[in-house]
Amino acid sequence: MGAAVGTSIWQNWSGTENADPARTVRPARTEELAAAVTAAAADGLRVKAVGAGHSFSGIAVADGVQVDMSGLDQVVAVEQRTGLVTVEAGMPLWRLNEILDAHGLALENMGDIDRQTISGAISTGTHGTGDRYRGFAWQVKGLKLVLADGSTVQCTEFERPELFAAARLGLGAVGVIAEVTLQCVPAFRLKADERPERLDAVLDNLDELVSENDHFEFYWFPHTDRTLTKRNNRYAMSEPSRAPSRLQYWWNEAFTENTLFEASNRVGVRFPGMVPGLNRLAGRVWSAREYTDVSHRVFASPRSVVFREMEYALPREALPGVLRELHAMVDRERHLVSFPVEVRFAAADDIWLSTAQGRRTAYVAVHQYHRHDHEAYFKSCAAIFDAAEGRPHWGKMHSLDAERLGELYEHFDDFLAVRKEVDPDRRFSNPYLERVLGD
Repeated sequence: MGAAVGTSIWQNWSGTENADPARTVRPARTEELAAAVTAAAADGLRVKAVGAGHSFSGIAVADGVQVDMSGLDQVVAVEQRTGLVTVEAGMPLWRLNEILDAHGLALENMGDIDRQTISGAISTGTHGTGDRYRGFAWQVKGLKLVLADGSTVQCTEFERPELFAAARLGLGAVGVIAEVTLQCVPAFRLKADERPERLDAVLDNLDELVSENDHFEFYWFPHTDRTLTKRNNRYAMSEPSRAPSRLQYWWNEAFTENTLFEASNRVGVRFPGMVPGLNRLAGRVWSAREYTDVSHRVFASPRSVVFREMEYALPREALPGVLRELHAMVDRERHLVSFPVEVRFAAADDIWLSTAQGRRTAYVAVHQYHRHDHEAYFKSCAAIFDAAEGRPHWGKMHSLDAERLGELYEHFDDFLAVRKEVDPDRRFSNPYLERVLGD
């Protein structure tokens, strides 16, 4: 039986992008995926794979054949002794975590959402936080790819190493990922310590906060000097679990951070002048708490409030100045911002198109509720980030093009050379990739 075929209008989670592909296919085996790519080439159509649609940019928008990866979601192999786990590329992270749990394993690090597919997460540069840790792509040890000519190849750092260097954070530009092999770690618990603090105090003590905690991040509430800091530290599974009760979980994750926050944002849309006061209230409602649980239950949280997001990776040393400039800019230009600014950290890595390539990194993510206008605010933020040599997250909103991005990435031309070799006809391109990669 071949891949399921249909047509439908597609929209991403945030509503920032939509597509009307010529056809949509849902392969259930790698052979069906390869056949879909071959058929697209025969019809002169471009191909884009799509996962959960959690990117805010147009990276997954298809104008030819859209490949729905949800049928490729099975476990291929688990080597418990080595921690190497191979899964099909359409597996969502939440399900991967359940499988790893059952084998006493875990992802080394995670972001704060687990709805993405594993291939989508690595292809867009998804990351978590932690000054000693790196993004998802760093955990990738092998890939099975379907190339533009319909062939299926394996690549690792030893087998077709240049293709691997490009494809493990490949923007979907060098092939469709069919399988991913990840280096996992023994399961561990995280002790979470969340508390409100003043912004100046956080920035003045940033080096200690980042270095003394395994995973440190904070949220700053615009129009205020309030932050919510999060210190997550790693413990063995033998450490007792002190997970939130069902009532505590509902209050913090479901009610406060979603239902109440949605209501607050709706009020801010109707009465814009109330936004600063609502932010001050949010800074108080998101109060201190401590708990210990399995790592992925601490890393990731449910997110039902729809928003727009732009995130830049900055040189670590630039962060305090950038945050203070953001604070001044919001007040000076009278933007009304109802969402907190998220700040995270990562170690340097050597992945060609990683936003942390070659430098210790601080990530600054700015958000705006989907019913608020985001364009003027994001443009003002981008000017500050660009001046600090920031690199935009590939899966989030930005306006940079190939000329500027080529100046920010040491291996940009190496990536383009691999792309030219394996996809000379740009079978896997789309308007977003034309802008960020050229031609």
